[in-house]
Amino acid sequence: MAGAGRVVAGSAGGIALAPAGRGTRPLADRVKQAVFGALEGTLGGAAVLDVCAGTGAAAIEALSRGAARAVLVDDDAGAARAIAENLRRTGLAPVAVVLRRDARAALRDLAAAGERFDLAIVDPPYADTGLRDAILALLGGPGGPLRPGAVVVATGHWREPPPAEVGLLRSTRVRRFGETAIAFYRREPGEVAAAG
Repeated sequence: MAGAGRVVAGSAGGIALAPAGRGTRPLADRVKQAVFGALEGTLGGAAVLDVCAGTGAAAIEALSRGAARAVLVDDDAGAARAIAENLRRTGLAPVAVVLRRDARAALRDLAAAGERFDLAIVDPPYADTGLRDAILALLGGPGGPLRPGAVVVATGHWREPPPAEVGLLRSTRVRRFGETAIAFYRREPGEVAAAG
C-alpha cells in the first residue's frame, strides 16, 4: 500500500500521514506543494471543504497553513478512519469535522444548514467523472455552500480534465502533473439563470 505522504508546510509540516486504503489515491506531495503554493495568502482564517477527502491530506495542508476550520467528507470507512488518525497526528482535530457520507447528500445538507466555505477541494476517483461533475455542479449552483469569490480546486485525469465552467464556477487555470490535471475555479457572485 502506498504511503500518504507528509504535510508539506505550516504548523504540522513534516508529519507523516496514514494511508486510507487500496482504493484511495492520495495527492502527491509535489502536487500539494504546487496547489497550496498557488493558494498562498488566501488560507488565513479560511473555512475549507474537502470532498472525497481520502486521507484528509488536502484539508490538513490547508489547516496547517492557517485555515481556520475544515469539513472533510468521504463515504468510505477506511478513509474516515485515516482522516481521524491524521487529524490526531497533526493536532488539528479540534478545528475539523469529518462527515462519513455520500458527497452529494453532504453538500446539499451543508448548504441547507447555511454553511459557507472559502475553499473547496474536490478529489474523487479519476474514473468517476460523473461524481466529480455532480459535486462541481452543487458547489457552483445557486444556494451552494460557497461564499462569492471562493476558490475550488478540482482534480481529474489529464485526458478528462474538469470542465472550464460549471454554474457560477469559472476556471482560472489548469495545471498538469503527470496524469493529474488540477483545475482552479473562482465562484462568481450572483445566481445562475434557471434552465428553460
